[in-house]
Amino acid sequence: MHRIVVKVGSNVLTTPSGKLDITRLSSLVDQIAWLKEHRYEVILVSSGAVACGRGELKVEYALDSVEQRQLFSAIGQVKLVNLYYDLFREYGIHIGQVLTMKENFEKGEQYNNQRQCMEVMLDNDVIPVVNENDTVSVTELMFTDNDELAGLIAQMMGAETLVLLSNIDGIYTGNPSDPQSEVIRTVQPDESLDKYIQTTKSSAGRGGMESKYHTARTVAKAGIKVIIANGKTADILPRLFQDNNTIHTEFIPTKC
Repeated sequence: MHRIVVKVGSNVLTTPSGKLDITRLSSLVDQIAWLKEHRYEVILVSSGAVACGRGELKVEYALDSVEQRQLFSAIGQVKLVNLYYDLFREYGIHIGQVLTMKENFEKGEQYNNQRQCMEVMLDNDVIPVVNENDTVSVTELMFTDNDELAGLIAQMMGAETLVLLSNIDGIYTGNPSDPQSEVIRTVQPDESLDKYIQTTKSSAGRGGMESKYHTARTVAKAGIKVIIANGKTADILPRLFQDNNTIHTEFIPTKC
């Protein structure tokens, strides 16, 4: 079995109007089912709860940013997990929800309990679906974004590969909209791409390519291969593990 962590961001799972893209969510489930059939053990780190909640409830008065995040994530997480449950059930695959906070990654009892929870899930062929507990994680208690969370999960669980699905093909040599820009296919240990990193953040989520880059470097230094790829590309997950020509950026892990 090959253990991998797949992180899918809000910009992959939402439509231009900000609503959850059910078709793409269903496609993601199809692809993960394929991975499991081919002896991959998958941990899914999924954004999208806030988008789910925002589409469910119309608020009659103004909410500040923290209130919006707490309210919409509380409503949306239920819907998101139920959608995953129904879609995976078509394949006879069981899932379990793991809501976590940054403090759970400080070495100690909480860290060990969280790791043991996911280990027993994987031992029993259950896919952990992980997200930040947005109802209580606010301000300084928050992860930078789910890229950081996915990186910590990959290290905690001893994954072989971390896949960060974005809405572009990888890290470019310039602006992705510039036809002259090219995707950097391979990043060697200790190779710096700082001059290529755009600091703009995604419209739907908290992260951006800068966050993915820093997460990828940290995780690769821990001996885990990291792939940044386009989650909107058809069958991107099977293609990444079958076809070396599929466009993506791959961080070669440091030998530990």
